[in-house]
Amino acid sequence: METAKKKINPHKQEIKVAQRKAAKPLLYIGIVSIVMLFAGLTSAYVVRADNGNWLVFHLPSISIVSTAIIITSSLTMFVAQRAIKTNNYTLTSLGLFLTLGLGVAFFFTQIEAWKQLTAEGIYFVGKYSNASGSFLYLIALVHLAHMVGGLFALVVSLTKSLLKKYSSSDYLGIELTAIYWHFLDLLWVYLFLFLYNYR
Repeated sequence: METAKKKINPHKQEIKVAQRKAAKPLLYIGIVSIVMLFAGLTSAYVVRADNGNWLVFHLPSISIVSTAIIITSSLTMFVAQRAIKTNNYTLTSLGLFLTLGLGVAFFFTQIEAWKQLTAEGIYFVGKYSNASGSFLYLIALVHLAHMVGGLFALVVSLTKSLLKKYSSSDYLGIELTAIYWHFLDLLWVYLFLFLYNYR
């Protein structure tokens, strides 16, 4: 049995190495597809706005708070990235924990923004909805759906960090989570500026 295990292990190790090498390219492919999705949504927004019957309204002020929160979360994520490179597990876990907390806070500020919009008569669907409001909700919802994936990745990375499964020579999980999280941050900043300026 021991001999059999020794024969299997090198093969498993090769598969693991191959998976690790493929992880980053696959993530970038996923990011490109997300970029294309939002490029299509914002392009459709512009085309529909130019067709008339477009309700002009201002974004809720809490959207600025949301933007500040997600930018800050990128900074705490950066702290975690730097800390693991020196095997500083306490700072790594703290950075990941703060990033997760800020991500959850961003999530709830978005929901609050929708409540404020609804109170102003801006609806997603229904008799009193308008295409401008529907597009805004759709874009924000799709971004939040991708945020859920980012929050899940943060939970996994934080758990592994607390269990000290990362090190200065092996922190691919944190690196992948950071790449995706920073991307979501930049994507939201773009969407916020687009929605804020194009009305």
